[in-house]
Parts: sequence; C-alpha cells; structure tokens
Amino acid sequence: MPYSVEGKLVVAISSRALFDFEEENRVFEKDGEQAYIALQYGRLDVPARQGVAFPLVKKLLAFNTAQAQRVEVVMLSKNDPVSGLRIFRSAKLAGLAIERGVFTRGRSPYQYLDALKANLFLSANEADVMGALAAKCPAARVYPESAQAASRHADELRIAFDGDAVLFSDEAERVFQREGLDAFTKHETANALQPLPPGPFKPLLEALHRLQSEKEAPVKVRTALVTARSAPAHERAVRTLMEWNIAVDELMFLGGLDKGEFLKAFEPDFYFDDQRGHVDSARQHVPAGHVPFGVANLR
Repeated sequence: MPYSVEGKLVVAISSRALFDFEEENRVFEKDGEQAYIALQYGRLDVPARQGVAFPLVKKLLAFNTAQAQRVEVVMLSKNDPVSGLRIFRSAKLAGLAIERGVFTRGRSPYQYLDALKANLFLSANEADVMGALAAKCPAARVYPESAQAASRHADELRIAFDGDAVLFSDEAERVFQREGLDAFTKHETANALQPLPPGPFKPLLEALHRLQSEKEAPVKVRTALVTARSAPAHERAVRTLMEWNIAVDELMFLGGLDKGEFLKAFEPDFYFDDQRGHVDSARQHVPAGHVPFGVANLR
C-alpha cells in the first residue's frame, strides 16, 4: 500500500531555510553552479550549520511517535541532487527524521506542493514563495539572518500570525491603504458581524488546530494573532475566528505599537507577517517569515 500524508501536517522546506548555506550560496553566485556542486560534495561529511527554520522543524518532528506520525517534513529545493546528498546527511546527523525530498536543480519547485499536500512552504527565495502563494499554499520567505534564540519551551510549539493578508484576506487592508485609518475603522465597525474572507494562512491555522486537538501528542501547540488592529476594529477579527470555529490562544491588538517587543515576550518558534517593516522588527528577536501577499506588497 502506498505511503500517504493524509491527515498530517506537511511542511515543505528549502535547504537554505533549514540549514545555513549562505557561504555556499555566495560561492554559487560568484563562481557558478559547478563550483557550488564541488564545494557541497567536498563537504559531504561536514554537518551543515543550523538555519533559521531548523528549531521549528526539530520541534515539529517531535510530534511524531512510534504510535502516531503526525507531521511530515519534506525537502523541496532548487539544489542539485548531489547537494541533496549533503542535505540529507546533515539532517540525519542532526537527528532530523527527514526521508523525502524533491531537488530541481535551478528550477522553481513550488509546482510539487499540491502533490505533497503541503500545509506550509518555507524558502529563502521570494519568487518561489510567491509562486506557492499563487498556488494556494501557505508560504513565507525566511530571512537567514533572523534571530535564532534557544527555545525556552521545548514541549510547546508556538506559532504567531499577523491578521490581515495573512490569516485573513487583504480586504480591510485595501481600505486602509486607499482611504486611511479612519475609513478602515468605520469599515470594520460597519462590517463587524460579517466574517472576513480567509487569507493564505488559514489552511495552516486549521492544520495546527487539528494538531492541537491531538491529546496524546508529546508536544503542545500554542498560537497567537498579533495584529495592528485595535478597538473597535478588533471585533470583526474575533468574530471571524469564531465563525471558523478556531480559537487562538493569545490575541494581541496592538494599534500601531511595535510588534517586535511583544513577539520577544511571546517567544514564537516562527512568526508570519505580510509587511516587511513588521518582519524586520520581529526578526531582531524571533524567527520570522515574510508573506508577499496582498495590497501592501503591490507597492
């Protein structure tokens, strides 16, 4: 009987998101593909350094036990197959049970996300991330230089999301960008009882909600919505989550306050936001990914 990922949380990840290949990437950019392949092959027995998403992947894989395989992590990389040897070897040496991968040697790999039934794609390449989002897969561009603070909550997976253009559509954000804060507040107050359309990351929140309901899982899930909304625009966001029958554990209505300090206090394993300014603030303290979706990314 063929292997199935049905019912699992599936994360597809690029090599530069999982491992620190920035030195190798500079060789690729300076000297070309053959020099890069030779370098990776020459370093087969040299474990790659941890990348920005390494702690997240390690914690996700901790959900798996002999009795239940709840999470699948798959390499999805523009690397060549030879470099894939080092990636798999480094994963094994690091204790990561990653068994599956797709390597496309320079071609964008996002077209395989549907076959993988991926709930999330993490990559350092913005074009690949945008392709994944266009294909309706939650995806974010990771910043290799993001903070990688040691987790203080080994038995808990913490994920934080922005609201508009991430969990929700960019409908309200378009009003704000076009007409300003007062118009945004009036619009959201008038539509408080009307649920917001879903954004690109609703499927990931749903998958985390299913994982959260696993009573026997060795790791718990804690989620947070960290939004620039404030009262009275808060009500529509809360009611939308209620309509979806999904609860987040923490909800921060910051009304323009800098998100970085709040994320530093929450200590998420990853944070997702559509606006580069918020990501830049967040990644000083926590691993963060940019979601290049919605009106804020059209400028």
